[in-house]
Amino acid sequence: MYRISHPTKKLKGTIELTASKSESNRALIIQALCNEPFEIQNLATAKDTQTLKNILTSVKNNEAIETYDVADAGTTMRFLTAYLSTKMGTRILTGSQRMKERPIGILVDALRSIGAKIEYLEKEGFAPLKITGTVLKGGEITMKGNISSQYISALLLISTELQNGLVINFETEITSRPYINMTLKMMEEFRVYGQWQGNSISVSKQTYHRKSEKDYSYTIEADWSAASYWYSMAALAIETDLTITGLKYPSLQGDAIVSELFTFFGVKTTFNDNQIRLIKIKVNDKHFGYDFSDCPDIAQTAAVTASALEIPLLMNGLHTLRIKETDRIAALKNEIEKIGTTVDIVDNTIELKPNKQITQPTPFKTYKDHRMAMAFATLAMKYENIVIENPEVVSKSYPEFWEDLKKVGFKITEA
Repeated sequence: MYRISHPTKKLKGTIELTASKSESNRALIIQALCNEPFEIQNLATAKDTQTLKNILTSVKNNEAIETYDVADAGTTMRFLTAYLSTKMGTRILTGSQRMKERPIGILVDALRSIGAKIEYLEKEGFAPLKITGTVLKGGEITMKGNISSQYISALLLISTELQNGLVINFETEITSRPYINMTLKMMEEFRVYGQWQGNSISVSKQTYHRKSEKDYSYTIEADWSAASYWYSMAALAIETDLTITGLKYPSLQGDAIVSELFTFFGVKTTFNDNQIRLIKIKVNDKHFGYDFSDCPDIAQTAAVTASALEIPLLMNGLHTLRIKETDRIAALKNEIEKIGTTVDIVDNTIELKPNKQITQPTPFKTYKDHRMAMAFATLAMKYENIVIENPEVVSKSYPEFWEDLKKVGFKITEA
């Protein structure tokens, strides 16, 4: 456990932000499928990304490994399920106990419909999977639009390996569209073009190509999801003047919306070349609602911030949170009530009603979820000190998080 405090409650300095895990994972799959080699600069140090990189390297080198364990890396599991379906040989793809509880049947059904050979080794619809690579015919498939965007991105990324290209028809409203568009934009960087046509995406048979300029490399942007925790700290600090480097606007990442969302919490963003500056302004509203369908990864951060500022908040579009590293809706309710907020849940909607806050909250559990740890760590700007259990979980997406906190005056000790 870590005990975290900030003596002055003033947030000042410069942070060189960790690289985007989402962008890094997509770049690694494209790199593995591209016949023309290229370097990836600023690859994320996140555990999930490093796991994906190591497995892709092993497959490329034809190492005699029959079972690959992704631990708790959800994107890695989904991207590899699609990728390994196109690579000759038979492999088993497994993960942690929680990973075995996270559904993957939607993606497997879609892959099977275009020719993939995938078997369930334990429970139907869940890992571990036995994948026998083959030539996939591709073609037209139909999926629901309100599923995890990772299923859709996994299919799009391997479309270059399909004999007949790929058409995905969505039969319901599409959520997490920015993550799908990120995938399409990154594919375009390597000359593979997909098109939205109403509620469908089509990608004709194409091949990944790197740009022709000498010494071309692809550079990963810093992580806007990680930036959300700094926005939360900025909102809760009594004074803020923070520079965060490595971020761009406009950005491929949907979570860049955090720069607009946090104006409601009193944080102003100034954009410069590959960096942003955060300062405090007057809180814009005292009650509002927000649909997190396009940015579910910042929902926990927003909930903690609103509660600490005693701003009632109605949160919609949270249906994907129940199948993350933990049931994030249940976990959020359990922990946020520790600071005196009433949490009402109806289906996948949360209503936060801050009450009189307690003087000192009890230790916060993380449920093996990196985003729970980082979202609640920001409360050190509100309280004299807080305690976070299992702080090592941040390695999944932001291994440098605790060290970065120390750089701007946070005190962190073993509790």
